[in-house]
Amino acid sequence: MLNQASIPVSPKLLIVTDAWRPQINGVVRTLENVGQQLIQRGYQVHYLTPERFWTLPVPSYPEVRISLASLGAVSRQIEAVAPDHIHIATEGPLGLLARQYCIDRRFGFTTSFHTRFPEYLAMRVPVPQQWSYGYLRWFHAAAARTLVPTPSLRDDLSARGFARLGLWTRGVDGACFRPGPKTHFTDLPGPHLLYVGRVAAEKNVEAFLALKVPGTRIVVGDGPDCPRLMRAYPDAVFMGYRHGEELGALYRSADVLVFPSRTDTFGNVITEALASGTPVAALPVTGPLDVLSDPRAGALDEDLGVAVARALTLKRADARRHGERFAWAASAEQLRAALEPLQSRLAATA
Repeated sequence: MLNQASIPVSPKLLIVTDAWRPQINGVVRTLENVGQQLIQRGYQVHYLTPERFWTLPVPSYPEVRISLASLGAVSRQIEAVAPDHIHIATEGPLGLLARQYCIDRRFGFTTSFHTRFPEYLAMRVPVPQQWSYGYLRWFHAAAARTLVPTPSLRDDLSARGFARLGLWTRGVDGACFRPGPKTHFTDLPGPHLLYVGRVAAEKNVEAFLALKVPGTRIVVGDGPDCPRLMRAYPDAVFMGYRHGEELGALYRSADVLVFPSRTDTFGNVITEALASGTPVAALPVTGPLDVLSDPRAGALDEDLGVAVARALTLKRADARRHGERFAWAASAEQLRAALEPLQSRLAATA
């Protein structure tokens, strides 16, 4: 008879996130891809998301919904999973309640910093950034580790008083996003300049659309600023969201991906473009500074037009080669190595 004690037990990981489908962003893609990788490594991966609770849409962002959950409801969901590890991915209502659950029981947990909410909030309401960063510093201070996607963000947060910071980079699906022939935009004047992502104030999309450069500017994505920008820039092509193989074909058909954001912490679309063999033009800020470490793969300049002109001279093979450095398997291993056993804090203080 098989000894019960010899049967391997799959560790359970619960990822708590306020960002989830139908949102289309780097946080959701990261959590899904890393979760799949950890399942292949023998983990049972569970997600605690707004799908399980009543929600309200964020004004001007109907796809983003805020959970109306209680501590009791969140506690019951956590206890039903009985996880060995809890990773709190966001600082919203669900993340806050999961944090309180762990603190009340002296459980160890990890967090991650994905989004510069202080900058995003300051663009919409007159809230000083130091107040917002104060909340985030308090939120993450209770975690065993706070994972960030790039060294430059780690240094920035460290200077703001955040502690116990670790790196958790991102990957890319090299099968979906791969080099190939130009199949789109052939009826449009070149060069073909592509933006992919949310069309919102914090993404600085207008800086891309206002570029005084030859060619066609193409926007793949949607968001609250889309109607205004479509009226202001009628010569640009707005395609809405695209996914999977179709998105991969659009990357392959572009001559340059333009990444105008000043507030992103990584920029998953940068690695998707690179994996497709498409050079990138971006501003020299957190995210692009780290990802575009090889000047043969992308161009960085405070003048976005200068960056575009330089990126147009780069070789697609060099972009692809640099993009191959980013793998979801490596990203998953970084998270796995950082996870804190739930009982660690309780055992240390018992």
